[in-house]
Amino acid sequence: MSGHGDAQPMKSARSGPLRGVAEVPGDKSISHRSLIFGAMAVGETRISGLLEGQDVLDTASAMRAFGATVTRLGEGAWTVNGVGVGGFSEPAGVIDCGNSGTGVRLIMGTMATTPITATFTGDASLRKRPMGRVTDPLGLFGTQAYGRKGGRLPMTVVGAANPVPVRYALPVASAQVKSAVLLAGLNAPGETVVIEKEPTRDHSERMLLGFGAKLVVDRTKDGHVITLTGQPELRPQVVAVPRDPSSAAFPVCAALIVEGSDILVPGVSQNLTRNGLYLTLVEMGAEIEFMNSREEGGEPVADLRVRFSGDMTGIEVPPERAPSMIDEYPVLSVVASFASGKTVMRGVKELRVKESDRIDAMARGLEACGVRIEEDEDTLIVHGMGPGGVPGGATCATHIDHRIAMSFLVMGLAAKAPVGVDDGSPIMTSFPIFEGLMRGLGAGIERG
Repeated sequence: MSGHGDAQPMKSARSGPLRGVAEVPGDKSISHRSLIFGAMAVGETRISGLLEGQDVLDTASAMRAFGATVTRLGEGAWTVNGVGVGGFSEPAGVIDCGNSGTGVRLIMGTMATTPITATFTGDASLRKRPMGRVTDPLGLFGTQAYGRKGGRLPMTVVGAANPVPVRYALPVASAQVKSAVLLAGLNAPGETVVIEKEPTRDHSERMLLGFGAKLVVDRTKDGHVITLTGQPELRPQVVAVPRDPSSAAFPVCAALIVEGSDILVPGVSQNLTRNGLYLTLVEMGAEIEFMNSREEGGEPVADLRVRFSGDMTGIEVPPERAPSMIDEYPVLSVVASFASGKTVMRGVKELRVKESDRIDAMARGLEACGVRIEEDEDTLIVHGMGPGGVPGGATCATHIDHRIAMSFLVMGLAAKAPVGVDDGSPIMTSFPIFEGLMRGLGAGIERG
């Protein structure tokens, strides 16, 4: 059941060809960051294409609580009048980040080196997720955090009154942790250094540079060494948010497995730290054409022409690719079910601490739909059943996880029998127009 309301059962059934244009919403990662960086700049930041899902709206509310003026002008059009680096005021109430792990971790980093106290909570799913991976490195700045057992929300964070710069090597690849440390480093004197062995999504670095921070990325044999000079004055920006590759994954993957489909998905981010799914699908034999490659808002984008691909074969996904597609493994496992042979996904233990344990959630749902899987702590293997070969017919548990819900609804569009999910309401957190968009393409998705 959703942490913010009643469960909404949904189901999908085998559909005719998907056709048309899929205008997916703005990128969630960049939407969060545009609000946060705007709040830390001096002056007015103007944003277009902002994702108006609940996760991002919760971040907008948080920025208001810390003293920024955040205004919605129209669909996707927002302004943020910021208070400057270190200018956050202490919020009067508890900061509720809903379902958003990105939101809460980035916001904790943003206020960690300002001498204020804030208490954070979230929905039932977010309250289960460990925060120690962020609060431990923030503690190196002098920040204190007091939460429930296991470092879980609700949690009170006491910002460092006299922060010191930090040098931190990421123990696991995580853009959220990297970004939280960099955001904390903004209000610390001197140079804060983050070292990542495996590159993760680099939106924070790109946007920090765009807003006027001094940041250098050195690519060494040991990985990326990111050096940020603290206490800059950030300049307001005009931010055009590209379309979200993680949201685009659902209509793209649906078109690949539904016979006769031919769709266009325009303006999708092709940032190299985010496009691992698309590289993997092409390697499996997917018919995806990348057209009109260009740059929007400092991010590379392309229009994707996607056709039904009945000859896809399973592959071993390179483990080093995981950071660039960590959110897309659930829907990839659905595509893998309709390919021939087995698809091996290793190096994915990060999936166990997302909105749900996504390895377990997908494994149990796939089994219930008649697909043979193998798993261990760090691996998911799917034995493909070929085009139209998945029996389906199950109702899958979503565990308050939007990506699990959407993945199984995609599966039902090509399975022999309809596939249900116990709760589709979390989809609102990241892709509020999912239902309407998919139905507009011809997908048989309904509530109840």
